Amino acid sequence: MTSLNDVPQPVRLGTWPTPLEPMPRLAHSLGLGAEDLWVKRDDLVGLGGGGNKARKLEWLCGAAVAEGATHLVTTGAPQSNHARLTAAAGARLGLETVLVLAGTPDATPQGNLTLDALFGATCVWAGAGGGPALATAAEDVAARLRADGARPALLPFGGSSALGALGYGACGHELLTQAPDLDTVVVAMGSGGTMAGLVHALGPQRVLGVHCGAVTDPVDVVAALVSDLSGAPLPPDSLRLRLDQVGEGYGTLTEPVMAALNRTARTEGIVLDPVYTGRAMAGLIAAVADGDIAPGRRTVFLHTGGLPGLFGHTGALAATAADLTTRSRTL
Repeated sequence: MTSLNDVPQPVRLGTWPTPLEPMPRLAHSLGLGAEDLWVKRDDLVGLGGGGNKARKLEWLCGAAVAEGATHLVTTGAPQSNHARLTAAAGARLGLETVLVLAGTPDATPQGNLTLDALFGATCVWAGAGGGPALATAAEDVAARLRADGARPALLPFGGSSALGALGYGACGHELLTQAPDLDTVVVAMGSGGTMAGLVHALGPQRVLGVHCGAVTDPVDVVAALVSDLSGAPLPPDSLRLRLDQVGEGYGTLTEPVMAALNRTARTEGIVLDPVYTGRAMAGLIAAVADGDIAPGRRTVFLHTGGLPGLFGHTGALAATAADLTTRSRTL
């Protein structure tokens, strides 16, 4: 894909540009200068609780609307931010949304699942297993909808395809307008489209991705998406991608991530989530410690949202409750 003329035009779902704000107290705590560390607030996009998926969905839903879709169908984990924002986009556009989720329903839905219901989405539970099995389940759901006379648009996992990644190509150019001296943007790498779009716009040396455990082959996934966007192969070894923050797995909270959540909240009043942005911030902190991010250069942390997921993560809630107990006093 080499130009925007090759695809349908996007629909408008977010409020752009999102703010770029300094984080001087967090920077000071890391040994950086007050002007060295900034945050790109893609948690404040104005759709469905915010987050990076809105930029991807503008392009994916633009194609769906152009094709006359009546339904949006997509996949994810129970606390999927992409699923939540797909449900919000469907509500905004007057399209029915079906979310095909891994696992089984919770007795008391929390976090993103609460918002999925609020937006009117239908949740189809696919049982244990993800990846190909979840994709097959979504294709089966779409086939049943077609048999009933509907016109479903099947959106990729995480909104990550070359088409969806165009949203973060646009974000990369937006960042260059706001911060022409940008040295490094740090971003959570989940399904790969956000990082790929930024690499397409900014080049691989200005983008530091932090793997969150959502896919098994993160380097190849991002390289393939960038290659699709540019029409030319991207050497996988040209990517800056940290693999050291996954811990025991995608949904498992680690001590560095909890520490990153606390430090960011207590220095800047900014809330991260325990799966994506928390890992990205833990990766940024580690990159400062090992010299990959240095003082005197502008670093931007891309806040990709995910706040509702904090309230659906039992590990993070338990850690916060324990901390609250130690800080509580009675008169």
